[in-house]
This record gives sequence, structure tokens and C-alpha cells, in this order.
Amino acid sequence: MHRLRHALTGDGPGEAAAGPEAEQFPESSELEDDDAEGLSSRLSGTLSFTSAEDDDEEDGEDDDDADPDPLSAGDRVAGEDAGDPPPDGQRGSQLLTRQLQDFWKKSRNTLVPQRLLFEVTNATVVKDPPSKYVLYTLAVMGPGPLDSPPAQISRRYSDFERLHRNLQRQFRGPMAGVSFPRKRLRRNFTAETIARRSRAFEQFLGHLQAVPELRQAADLQDFFVLPELRRAQSLTCTGLYREALALWANAWQLQAQLGIPCGPDRRLLTLAGLAVCHQELEDAGEARACCEKALQLLGAKNPHPLLAPFLEAHVRLSWRLGLDKRHSEARLQALQEAGLTPTPPPSLKELLIKEVLD
Repeated sequence: MHRLRHALTGDGPGEAAAGPEAEQFPESSELEDDDAEGLSSRLSGTLSFTSAEDDDEEDGEDDDDADPDPLSAGDRVAGEDAGDPPPDGQRGSQLLTRQLQDFWKKSRNTLVPQRLLFEVTNATVVKDPPSKYVLYTLAVMGPGPLDSPPAQISRRYSDFERLHRNLQRQFRGPMAGVSFPRKRLRRNFTAETIARRSRAFEQFLGHLQAVPELRQAADLQDFFVLPELRRAQSLTCTGLYREALALWANAWQLQAQLGIPCGPDRRLLTLAGLAVCHQELEDAGEARACCEKALQLLGAKNPHPLLAPFLEAHVRLSWRLGLDKRHSEARLQALQEAGLTPTPPPSLKELLIKEVLD
């Protein structure tokens, strides 16, 4: 957090000469070789991870086909000495949230423009035979409501590498100054490698968010949101509504913080998922509120395929709650009389199941 505060507030020599709109990037060497003090600081902070001293060679993708020996479930690393007592992961996450919220409260009127904060809070070695890889969990916090926990994403090295490769193909100029941690053929699962990669991924995403052309890139938006939407859709289709609800809510928070520029369709799909899950979990009030948000986003866009399903759900939920439904009812009837939607229209759940996310 100490380095994160200095990077975001611009403390240090040379910052004043750069001008108010200059974006500072750390040297590429910082992403590859950390000094002993920096590594100690990383390991004693909120990051916690499962480690393994594996010396066997792995394949070129990243962390697959490594030493298949079982990994102790309780092998956690914290502080400078790996023999220290293991940290409480949940307590560390709560500490991170408080630290980030305090930082935003102090800096929300001084940072122009305000940037997103990225922090790897957990890194877990996952064994999925024949593969073995590290799953990095990142907290994403922006200038949104300060009383809400940060959104989270979980990605592996190959996900970051794919994003880096795609952006390099499309934005050679802007990507020239963006550093990325190199591949390693050995020792991908040591505490040192995981800690250094965690810091590198934080800086990598911070670089991308600092460059307007890259921040608006569809590949970057997909990296953050698309996996969450796909998992939420899959859980909804299988009837695991409570689990799906958490993912839809996380996806909605991510889109709000990132300022998704690619139109309202993904936000509408997310609101549809939230409405369906709330309805299935007998929370008609929240489901109706999601429908109202969607109708505000849609405005007067009559041809949109989600308009009639949202109107139909809003009418039904309003009737159930004893609230006014006349406006939505009249608008839905007008669509049906104009032949713009069948009678009855498809439900939100039907459209959600059929939607292809790409």
C-alpha cells in the first residue's frame, strides 16, 4: 500500500515537472527484479498465497504440467520469514478495503483524474490435472461509493498474457511503454515469483488505465467483465441463483467503476441477470428496482429486444407489490399493437439463457 499511495499521489522527485496531466510509469526492471526490501514489504502486506518450491520445468504457456506432488493446504506465506504464522485471508481483505477507502476519502478531491486502484489480495496455486497454475485475485476499487467493498476478479497468468498480446497487436505505439512480466520456465510457484508477478500485474493494469486509448479498448473491458458475465450466466441457467447473484452484482460494480464505454447492452444483460436472480430468490422489490434501472437505460429505444421483457417483468412485479404499473403496461401494449414484440413477450430468463456472450 505504501508504494501504491506514492504511485497514485505522484510523490517523489520529478513529478512536479511532469505537469498535471502527465502519467508516470515505473521502470520495466521493477516488474522483473524486486529488491529484498520491496519483496519483504509485499509479503508482509495484505497479499496471501499458497506457495510451493517446485523446481521442475513447466510448459511454455505458464504454470501447467508442473510437479504433481500434493501441495499442503495450509502452506501460507507471510512476512520476511516463511515460517511466520499464516495470515487470516479474510482479515487481510477487510484491511485492504479499509486502507483503500481511507485513501480514496483523502484523495478524491486531489487526484485529477482519479484512477482505479488494483491490489492482488490472494494468489492460490490451483491443481487441475494435468494442469497446475496460479490464480491471482485482484481487488478493483474506483471513485464509487466508499461504503461498498471493492469489486474482485480472479485471473491466471495466461489471461494477463493474452490481454497483453492482443493490445500489442492493436496499439503498438501506446503499448511501447507498458511493461509485462516475462515468462519463466522454472520456479513459477515460489513465494518470490508469485509476489513479484502480483506487483507486476497491479502495475500493468495501472499502466493500461492511465492511457486513455488503452483504457477504452474492448479487449481490456472484456478482460475485466466478460468472464464474470459468463460464469454468472452459467450459474443462472443451472438454477444456482444465490451464487449467480453475487457474480452479477460484482459484474455490475465492475462496469460502474470501469465506466464501460461499449454501450448499454452488457449493463442491460447484467440488470436482467440481477432481476431474474432476485425474483427467483423471492425479493420482488430488488427485482423491480433492477427493471426500473434497465428501463431508464433503454429510454425510448423501442426496437431493443430487451425492452418488452423488462416492461413485462416490471408490470408483473409492480402488480405483486401493489405499485403503479400503468405506464409500463401502456408502453408494453403499444409495442404489441405495433407488432414490435410477440404476445406475450419472452421472459427475461428466456432471453438470458439464449444470450451468447462474446
